[in-house]
Amino acid sequence: MLYDKHGAIDYCEQGKGPTIVFVPGSWATRSAWGNILEALDNRFRTVTTSLPGYGGTRESRMPANCSIDRSSETVEAVIRRAGGPVHLVGHSYGALVCLDLALCGLMPLMSLTLIEPVAFGLLRQAGEFSLHEQFATMRDDCVRSFEAGERDAARQIVDYLDGPGRFAALPPCLREQIITKTPTHILDMRSGFDPKTELLRNILLPTRVVRGERTSPALRKCADILSRALANASLHTIGGAGHFMTATHAAELAEHVSDHVMKTESLAWADLSFVSPFGIPFRNST
Repeated sequence: MLYDKHGAIDYCEQGKGPTIVFVPGSWATRSAWGNILEALDNRFRTVTTSLPGYGGTRESRMPANCSIDRSSETVEAVIRRAGGPVHLVGHSYGALVCLDLALCGLMPLMSLTLIEPVAFGLLRQAGEFSLHEQFATMRDDCVRSFEAGERDAARQIVDYLDGPGRFAALPPCLREQIITKTPTHILDMRSGFDPKTELLRNILLPTRVVRGERTSPALRKCADILSRALANASLHTIGGAGHFMTATHAAELAEHVSDHVMKTESLAWADLSFVSPFGIPFRNST
């Protein structure tokens, strides 16, 4: 556990080697990465946390002020505690937080691994108006249902992200966890993070975008648009995986994270003739 001006923040680290900071998505806590960390088998120094309102991280946002900035500040505090440079891995909403940090350019980052980023604003920018409208309608219906007192309003989001009937198929304890955290998730959805495509081109970090084969068409398209918008990104699809692949395809994700981190480390230290403003060496392409 660590503390910043807003209060307590979940913090746990283990292992040795290159530092990887894992950022979970909505509804999840740092424990969501447990199976992936097990598959990594202490080959890296891994740091896990929870975003505001989840796990032991204090919620300091309000409906009138729920910018993604607060979530980014949480991860900034974690990175400062861990000590840079770090590799950032984010899932879902956590992937948006990682993108925001990379855009700000204030943290000593080595690479990004973005798993199923919920960057729905990119759909509108890319002219995918039908897909964007489907998402916006579902989101607004979910919020209205919740405000009208429908306890399992989050069912609409889960089924949209991972397929019809997914919410009903979840274990009762997990359904209850999602229901309990619906107010927090609504703050996530209202965070207003919608970067312009041209700004994303300024992110030069080696980036791996990972999507699931059976996730929603909108999310698959988001991953495609994002991977093409970033200057140094590759797109990878995990067969048979849906949006919640951190729980169902941990071994495959661990392999992606390990491969991306090791390739980045190899390139970064192969040629020390160019050093970033943070003192991080990068391969000189000239």
